[in-house]
Amino acid sequence: MQKITFNNKNNLFFQRLKEKVDLHFKNNNSVATGNTALYLKSILQLCSAAGLYISLVFLNPDPLLAVLLCAMLGANLAFIGFNIMHEGGHQSFSKSPWINKISAYSLNVLGGNAMFWKAKHNINHHTYTNIEGMDDDINVQPYMRIHTTQRRYWMHRFQHIYWILLYGISYFSWIFIDDFKKYFSGKIVSNAVHQKWTFKEHLIFWSTKTGYVMLYIGLPVYFAGLGNTLIGFGIMTFVCGLTIAVVFQMAHVVEETSFPQPHSDTQKIDQGWAIHQLETTANFGTDNKLLSWFLGGLNFQVEHHLFPRISHVHYPAINKLVKETCKEFNVSYLEFSSLSTAFWSHLKHIKKMGTAA
Repeated sequence: MQKITFNNKNNLFFQRLKEKVDLHFKNNNSVATGNTALYLKSILQLCSAAGLYISLVFLNPDPLLAVLLCAMLGANLAFIGFNIMHEGGHQSFSKSPWINKISAYSLNVLGGNAMFWKAKHNINHHTYTNIEGMDDDINVQPYMRIHTTQRRYWMHRFQHIYWILLYGISYFSWIFIDDFKKYFSGKIVSNAVHQKWTFKEHLIFWSTKTGYVMLYIGLPVYFAGLGNTLIGFGIMTFVCGLTIAVVFQMAHVVEETSFPQPHSDTQKIDQGWAIHQLETTANFGTDNKLLSWFLGGLNFQVEHHLFPRISHVHYPAINKLVKETCKEFNVSYLEFSSLSTAFWSHLKHIKKMGTAA
């Protein structure tokens, strides 16, 4: 398969933007990685997750309270993914490589696999955003139709209704189905060639998957019973999956974002890589500091895609520089004023894709 490339010959926009960003850090005598506020937030989120887990497994709360705590734990795990794992995976959590590695491997504690994530997210999604066959994040066929080049099935006319079920089970599917498909096929992403795993990679995969099952199913069954565990685990994974899926869908699958395809003969995208990111990515609710705190700055998705190795704690400042440069070069910048407006745009988009030819 011929490699997809971008038209980066006239790259003045991104060169100018990088100059401004570099000057920002130089003038403020700061580094692009996380700071004390991020570390304190991470400790708080880890402690809250541990407290919720202990309360559910060992303290036997009343059923209604247990349901609430399970939902809170599911959301809490998603927030750990956004703030700790995601930053560590992009090497933006800390200046220290080993701290970034530990942060990235927190995904394994959450049931996933850091090595799979790096290839699927850091390489394919961030390089080939919204490109069919390259970006696995939009490869949800046949269950949903995201853009016009994908085949439309009769059930897609209802996807704006059943999305909640698919998004909710996405986390369970990820850790118990998708990762095992990748492992046994030897393909981390659909377009990749088969590769052999090292002994260390095999060991990490099986030990962390086993550890996850013991931590979230085995131990709770022993202390809380099988029925309570299955119900609680279902609630936790559903809320976690729903939270993760909604956040990422609102950043790329809305009415205004595009889904470019390379020329069939040259496999080249017309735009440069940076412009491509701006056309396929949208921000939402960037004035909402509480939302940014919980989502690890993923509502500043444009800045994250342009500068994935800069920590989200710097995105509000970078946001101003990106907008300024976009205006200077007459480049479109997609941003929704709130989470609700972005979500409504997402629903309208998938409803349209479910009926449009």
